[in-house]
Amino acid sequence: MSKGTLFDKVWDLHTVGILPSGQTQLFIGLHLIHEVTSPQAFAMIRERNLQVLFPERTIATVDHIVPTESQARPFVDTLAEEMIQSLEKNTQEYNIRFYNTNSGNQGIVHVIAPEQGLTQPGMTIACGDSHTSTHGAFGAIAFGIGTSQVRDVLASQTLSLSKLKVRKIEVNGELPQGVYAKDVILHLIRKLGVNGGVGYAYEYSGTTFEQMNMEERMTICNMSIEGGARCGYINPDKVTFDYLKDKDFAPKKWEEAMSWWESIRSDIDAQYDDVVTFNASDIEPTVTWGITPSQGVGISESLPTLDALPENDKEIAMEAFTYMQLNAGTPIKGTPIDVCFIGSCTNGRITDLREAAKFAQGHKVANQVKAFVVPGSERVKKQAEAEGLDQIFLNAGFEWREPGCSMCLAMNPDKLQGDQISASSSNRNFKGRQGSAQGRTLLMSPAMVVAAAINGKVSDVREL
Repeated sequence: MSKGTLFDKVWDLHTVGILPSGQTQLFIGLHLIHEVTSPQAFAMIRERNLQVLFPERTIATVDHIVPTESQARPFVDTLAEEMIQSLEKNTQEYNIRFYNTNSGNQGIVHVIAPEQGLTQPGMTIACGDSHTSTHGAFGAIAFGIGTSQVRDVLASQTLSLSKLKVRKIEVNGELPQGVYAKDVILHLIRKLGVNGGVGYAYEYSGTTFEQMNMEERMTICNMSIEGGARCGYINPDKVTFDYLKDKDFAPKKWEEAMSWWESIRSDIDAQYDDVVTFNASDIEPTVTWGITPSQGVGISESLPTLDALPENDKEIAMEAFTYMQLNAGTPIKGTPIDVCFIGSCTNGRITDLREAAKFAQGHKVANQVKAFVVPGSERVKKQAEAEGLDQIFLNAGFEWREPGCSMCLAMNPDKLQGDQISASSSNRNFKGRQGSAQGRTLLMSPAMVVAAAINGKVSDVREL
C-alpha cells in the first residue's frame, strides 16, 4: 500500500474512525451542492428529523439546469424552475450559503469554489457531481458522491469510504506548440483506459504539470474520473499559493497556512502502489472519435482499424464506429462539424477563453456551424468582458452566453439536434450526452474547437 503520499496524509488527518465494514469514516471539510443531486438528500434528512450538522461547511450554487441564453425567472423550463426553487428553499431553511444567478458569484460548482479560494490544499471535498476530482489540482482529496452520500454529509459531515490505492502518473518535458492540458489528459486516458484508474487515486507529477498554471491543472484533475480514478491530485507548490493568495476565502494566517500546505506534500521517498511515466513531447492535439474518452487519436492520426486493437476493445470500437458514423482507418482531421461548444467545468475558465479568443480573432465561424461560448461563472464572464474577449468571439460569429453547464450534459435548452456532431471542450462523449439520443461528440481543447468552428471540420489548430 502507498505510504507518505499527500493522499495518505490527508486521508489519515480526516479519519474519524474505522467502521465494522472496514471502511473509513472520513470527515469532509468542504461540501459543495447544486440543484440536481441535493433535493432528494434534503428530503431524506427531513424524513429522519435531522439537521444539517455544519451548514457553514456547505456551499450551494445552481449550474446544471440554468439556461444560458436568458436566465430571467421564472425559467421557461418548468422542471428547471422547480429545481432552483427547491434549492432556494433548502438553503434558506438550513442557513446554507447560496450563490444564485445574478449574485455575481454563480457558476459551475467546480469553477466558483476555486476562484473564491474555497478550495485549498489538504482539504477533503465532496460534491454530488462526478467531476469533483477537479479540486485535486490544489492538493485536496475531492470525491464525487451520490445523493444518499450527499444526505450523509449534510447530516454528519462524514462519508464512509474504502481507502484507495495511489498511482503516480509522471509526465516530463515541455508541451509542444498547440498542445494543452486537455490534450495531456485525453492522451493519458487513451493510454491507461477508462477503467485503468478503478480503485486508485491519481497523483500527477513531473515537470509538465509543474509548468502548468492552476486552471490547466484543474483541467487535468477534472477528467481523472474519465480514467476510472475516484480522485486525482497535484501536490501544492508556489503556483498553488500564488493563485490562492488574496482570494475571498484565503487563510488570514497566510504564512502559517503555506507552511502546513508544504508539509502535506508527498514525501520524496513516498511509496506508491503503481508508477507510470510519459513524455510531453509524444503528445499532440488530441481528439476523441468514439463513445468513451479513451477512444481518441492525435490530430495527425487516423482512426484505428479493428485488427490493430486489443481483443477487449474491438466490440466497443465497432459500436462506436456505427454510432459516430465514422469509418475505421480514416483520418480524424477533416471530419465535418455542426456545432462547436466552448465551456464546462473542464474548460470554461478565463485562461481557456483567452486562449480560444487568440485563435478566433480575425477569423469567421463557417456558415454551416453553430458556435457558442459559455463562461464557467459570473466572475469569468465579467473578467472576459472586461478584457474584450466577448467582442472577439461575437465578431468571429460565436454566440456569447450566460454562465452554466450548458451543452456539457444538456440538462438545459443547449442540446444537439438529431445526429449533429459537435466539437466540444467538455469532458464526456457518451451516447446522448449532449441532449440528443443520436448526437455525436468529439472532445478537444478550446483552441481546437475554435479551429473546427472556423474551418467547419476537425482541424489542426497549429495550422490556423
